[in-house]
Amino acid sequence: GGVNNQSLTTHAGRPGRAAAGGVERASGRGASRKVTGESRPRAAAAPAEDQPLRGRGSPAAGGRPGSVRRRRWGRSPRGAAGREPGESGAARFGLEELRLGSTTFALAGDSAHNQAMVHWSGHNSSVILILTKLYDYNLGSITESSLWRSTDYGTTYEKLNDKVGLKTILSYLYVCPTNKRKIMLLTDPEVESSLLISSDEGATYQKYRLNFYINSLLFHPKKEDWILAYSQDQKLFSSVEFGRRWLLLHEQVAPNRFYWSMMGSGREPDLVHLEAKTVDGHAQYITCKMQNCSEATHSKPFPGYIDHNSLIVQDDYVFVQLTSGGRPHYYVSYRRNAFTQMKLPKYSLPKDMHVISTDENQVFAAVQEWNQNDTYNLYISDTRGVYFTLALENVKSSQGLEGNVMIDLYEVAGIKGMFLANKKIDNQVKTFITYNKGRDWSLLQAPNTDLRGNPVHCLLPYCSLHLHLKVSENPYTSGNIASRDTAPSIIVASGNIGTELSDKDISMFVSSDAGNTWRQIFEEEHSVLYLDQGGVLVAMKHTSLPIRHLWLSFDEGRSWSKYSFTSLPLFVDGVLGEPGEETLIMTVFGHFSHRSEWQLVKVDYKSIFDRRCEEEDYRPWQLHSQGEACIMGAKRIYRKRKSEKKCMQGKYAGAMTSEPCVCTEADFDCDYGYERHSNGQCLPAFWYNPSSLSKDCSLGQSYLNSTGYRKVVSNNCTDGVRERYTAKPQQCPGKAPQGLRIITSDGKLTAEQGHNVTFLVQLEEGDLQRSLIQVDFGDGIAVSYANLSSTEDGIKHIYQNVGIFRVTVMVENSLGSDNAVLYLHVTCPLEHVHLSLPFVTTKNKEVNATAVLWPSQVGTLTYVWWFGNNTEPLITLEGSITFTFSVEGMNTITVQVSAGNTILQDTKTIAVYEQFQSLRLSFSPNLDDYNPDIPEWRRDISRVVKRALVEATGISSKHILVAVLPGLPTSAELFILPYRDATGENKRTSADLEQISERLIQKLNQNLVHFELKPGVRILVHAAHLTTAPLVDLTPSHSGSAMLMLLSVVFVGLAVFVIYKFKRKIPGLNIYAQMQNEKDQEMVSPVSQRESIPNIPQSELMSPEQLVDEKLEIQPIGK
Repeated sequence: GGVNNQSLTTHAGRPGRAAAGGVERASGRGASRKVTGESRPRAAAAPAEDQPLRGRGSPAAGGRPGSVRRRRWGRSPRGAAGREPGESGAARFGLEELRLGSTTFALAGDSAHNQAMVHWSGHNSSVILILTKLYDYNLGSITESSLWRSTDYGTTYEKLNDKVGLKTILSYLYVCPTNKRKIMLLTDPEVESSLLISSDEGATYQKYRLNFYINSLLFHPKKEDWILAYSQDQKLFSSVEFGRRWLLLHEQVAPNRFYWSMMGSGREPDLVHLEAKTVDGHAQYITCKMQNCSEATHSKPFPGYIDHNSLIVQDDYVFVQLTSGGRPHYYVSYRRNAFTQMKLPKYSLPKDMHVISTDENQVFAAVQEWNQNDTYNLYISDTRGVYFTLALENVKSSQGLEGNVMIDLYEVAGIKGMFLANKKIDNQVKTFITYNKGRDWSLLQAPNTDLRGNPVHCLLPYCSLHLHLKVSENPYTSGNIASRDTAPSIIVASGNIGTELSDKDISMFVSSDAGNTWRQIFEEEHSVLYLDQGGVLVAMKHTSLPIRHLWLSFDEGRSWSKYSFTSLPLFVDGVLGEPGEETLIMTVFGHFSHRSEWQLVKVDYKSIFDRRCEEEDYRPWQLHSQGEACIMGAKRIYRKRKSEKKCMQGKYAGAMTSEPCVCTEADFDCDYGYERHSNGQCLPAFWYNPSSLSKDCSLGQSYLNSTGYRKVVSNNCTDGVRERYTAKPQQCPGKAPQGLRIITSDGKLTAEQGHNVTFLVQLEEGDLQRSLIQVDFGDGIAVSYANLSSTEDGIKHIYQNVGIFRVTVMVENSLGSDNAVLYLHVTCPLEHVHLSLPFVTTKNKEVNATAVLWPSQVGTLTYVWWFGNNTEPLITLEGSITFTFSVEGMNTITVQVSAGNTILQDTKTIAVYEQFQSLRLSFSPNLDDYNPDIPEWRRDISRVVKRALVEATGISSKHILVAVLPGLPTSAELFILPYRDATGENKRTSADLEQISERLIQKLNQNLVHFELKPGVRILVHAAHLTTAPLVDLTPSHSGSAMLMLLSVVFVGLAVFVIYKFKRKIPGLNIYAQMQNEKDQEMVSPVSQRESIPNIPQSELMSPEQLVDEKLEIQPIGK
């Protein structure tokens, strides 16, 4: 997902949504990426199992399993060629070259392949699977693939193309996270859409055809055969047979917004949470069973719609976002209970939010406030995720490769509550550390000496150590910082010493005491991997040159030894450490040259150790923060291998002991609504009223009266000052209702006729249980409730009519009452707008224009009228206006009608002349038998009649316009036009028009005007009568009747009506334009909306056009 300041995002993990097994991995800076992000904020220095290999610098594929290209070989910087770490002669680097046991295997025949995905299941398994691909960047598709399998930890590989089909092109490799023996291969959908499934770690496969294209998979966190598949056309499918059969779960599902139920209790494991788009384009939060997600069975836990791409389901929490009034509002559900609006400090006014973590029954969130652009504030919540307090201001953010937001925050693995963050202070970025989940932050103490042993003069707070906190999105290359759960005290990171964080003079640093002290280990950036639970650190230089050496440290980075791992220099694309880290095997992926095959170098470290560690090889190590042993309310003592002992540790033993501490003020943070002052006290913020805590309780009950402090969640301290700082139960005071509000659930003041509208009643103060509530919906219906608590889910009502309704609510108890009013606009969808006005008019004569709507009753409307080239419109609340024209010519009128969120418009052209004349025509009665009464037929007959008139009279076609009228009996209007030539001269006089009229009438009366409709069917054209009025459109009014309007104008001569095609430059006639105008005007009425009262049931109205035709005969035709 791209950056969107209106989109709720998360940084937490979603088990099973990764290629090659879906193991959760940190991604981005402090796991900071848009909600399509799937990883927890834990960084792995060593690349991990079950992940796609990506070449350095290659972007991930937007939520899909990633893939990687080879490096582009480059030349070394001047003077840097061949330079290895430690060649400066520092004493703690051993320069004697040692040899590691290794074997090299070439993936023969795949020299052109530029992407690879690797699965190494580990856990006492020797199987490694590698999928290599040739991705054609010009075609945007995969053109070749190979599948390789090793059963000896990578010493040798077998090519399995014949087992999956020689012509099969594979695109992705997936592995079941709960059973690594189950493998799934996905074919390239451009060739065929199939799955290849293996249950024996890739030894054999069964092929299954798919009738959809898979975009991503989500494995169940516990059930190994349960999978959700998301298709390229936004459909969600489920399988309970590991992909052998699929069931369509739901359509129009938002990308990456579908989740398995992951409640701690494990209830309803087959429940799926998803965000889906409705038919009208809104987003909804839906839950349903994986095998039955019909309209009748699914649930909608959040009332109303939510913002697009905002649903997050994470551990015990569900988050959604709803924007109203231009502001995003965030809602949370804890343990699947009712949603509550998340409470940030009143004037934070957030415009973007990221959920960083939900560990330990607490929400850690990054919020961009109204006055921030490139920084975020960190907030931490109570257990329910409702009340948030500030943890750190102005944390640096940036934009990732995929457009996602990257926040400079890193959670240190293995030590709960420990974070590193880069804070912006006066345009300088500095690195801070916290051990108690954001309550206290401090700068990092720089090393005392540099790499060569020279003293470093760096005095806090003017100078400190600053670290880059970017975590690699590629598991095969390390990021800027790394830590491991199995090595809780060791942190390796790149950074610099000085007044601020810099991209220049970057060195590598290590801390072996959880960030209290740091040592410089390299002057250039290196990838550092953890082996043997941190007992061995492996460093490999970041370079575009081929290398054959790496560095090992057995004493937590204090000293390093140089080892060769290959006989020939290798361009390194990535490194993978064996999962579990118990076999001490590492695989290096690379190429000997630009055109060579993939080279897989298996490096075995077991030969370095001659024995396993025993009890006497360990020592206790106590976690502390600058000497303070009580962290998060406990003293934690870990077991660490003695640095001088070179033995293999094997399985991780974890912390030895944890002893609770006595509570002190340091174990408590400020409660919601309180701020810490310079003297350390938590006092109410200016906007906060502490007495508001009692607003939701009833007389006779009790509530927790805050002391201004709350214990840091997950803090384990006991006794001490706990009693003094803990909120105290207090009897609820009786209060009269105060601060009553009534709103709609979606925050809008509009509702649709015939649809449910949900009202929410909110009260700032008052006894909820003992207050009577009365709601009058303003349409003659009212309801009462015995108490306000019974209305928590909203009060639903359906309006049967459109209009503006005054909705009133009153809440009353024995101490008083309060009232609130809401004015609700009820509308129905506006489907069609038609502008009704005459075809022609005379100068300086008033003309009526009417906007006619379908349906006629849609609620409150605004009309915007545009005349000709005027830049300023006329805005009215009425659907009719009167206007005059003082200049001859063609004029356009446009009306726009605004109804709710809908704006429709219609444009018409009107001709203005001094004189014109029209003649009503009738036809042989047999024409009615062939009249289907549709616009196309009328246009064709008009053209035929005009041709017959020209042939019979010899009058130029430029003087004649014929319009067949809707309805039966069939009739038409003949317009005699005052044509003038292009120079504007030779204008016809009234006498000329009279002469033309007489000639036309003479020929018509002599039955000389006729045409042949079909062989044997001859139609005569007759003159009905002559009029001096222009014909106006024939359309139904709002009352369901039709009306034929004629506007009579008397001058010295008769006016002549002419219709021009829009944008026509040469004055003249255009039959098509006139008939198109007549066609459009059939659905309008010259009667204003205000004057229209339905006289017949709407069910009897077949169509506007039929109404015109049925009523045409009874309408007045002229004076």
